[in-house]
Amino acid sequence: MGSAFETSGRWVLDSAQEGLSSLRFDAAAAPSVQLGPEEVLVRMHAASLNYRDLVIARGGKSSALPLPATPDVTPASDGSGVILAVGSSVPSNLNLHPDARVVTHMTPHLGDDELPGFEGISGGLGQQAQGTLCRLGVFHYSALIPLPGSMEMSFEAAATLTCSGLTAWNALMGMRGREVRQGDWVLVQGTGGVSIAALQIAVAAGATVIATTSSDAKADRLRSLGAQHVLNYRSQAGWGAAAKELTPEGRGVDHVVDIGGAPTLAQSLEAIRRDGVVTVVGMIAGGASANTPDAMSALYRICVLRGVLLGSRNMFRNMVQFFHEKKMEPAVDDVSFGLEEAIRAYERLERQQHFSKVVIKIV
Repeated sequence: MGSAFETSGRWVLDSAQEGLSSLRFDAAAAPSVQLGPEEVLVRMHAASLNYRDLVIARGGKSSALPLPATPDVTPASDGSGVILAVGSSVPSNLNLHPDARVVTHMTPHLGDDELPGFEGISGGLGQQAQGTLCRLGVFHYSALIPLPGSMEMSFEAAATLTCSGLTAWNALMGMRGREVRQGDWVLVQGTGGVSIAALQIAVAAGATVIATTSSDAKADRLRSLGAQHVLNYRSQAGWGAAAKELTPEGRGVDHVVDIGGAPTLAQSLEAIRRDGVVTVVGMIAGGASANTPDAMSALYRICVLRGVLLGSRNMFRNMVQFFHEKKMEPAVDDVSFGLEEAIRAYERLERQQHFSKVVIKIV
């Protein structure tokens, strides 16, 4: 195991600071050689960033919810790599063994079918538990999902599954009896990680996808990933009604994956068909205002309005199998960064210059 430690180093979140200045790279850092009985040592090959990582770095100051971090925690929750060693009590039926390729699960210790809430996410990787911006990571076995041995997905693509991929999967496939299927119409918003993952999942399932963006260049990329219709939400303020008009007989879309929250919910409700499903997965567009629809809007529209945070471990396993069977490769940003360049990766995410997911290659 000694040769593995020649390539050590990790990022540390300094809780005394706020913003990107709270991030510090410790080039000499390496985990203990002695693993706990339920721990797994992973050689990380890639990580990806979420908006949550920015909020944690800021000390939770830009969030409606406090996001306190463990002092000197390794940030970021999303990552992929190869197992180097396992503890003595790691269950053998989980396929977690040396040389296995794995992807991280943000919320360890929950049951296989347990859906995480905000408290589970706050206790997750990159905040209360050690995260993925490191060359060598030690994780509880429940924080790892194995990839099939024959799966050809790159480490960079696999590193996007932890948060964005799983959230999109839950949004479209997590409600029993209402999973997206052949012939459905799906509306996704923007070009962030969850929206792009939802686009790819819906297309693979045989759905027709309508996507929104404000960029012509990004519109071309959306079409290349399978979006059959793209609406510019800046030039077309009533994009919800416009999306509805695109559907057969103007009935409305079957699924909306709403990433904006309060400011976009009214348009999502304009787009949905009777008995359709609007799934709220984020609030990146801002908090509630006087014009924000309330829960009674679901009654007026006769639709299902649900909120999701990530998904369960079994959902994660089902998603990995779906991606494997469909031979899917999650889309990532055109610009990638090395581990020592993580600050630049955070800056790209903060400026919203990215497409899909900002990825950090760890070599």
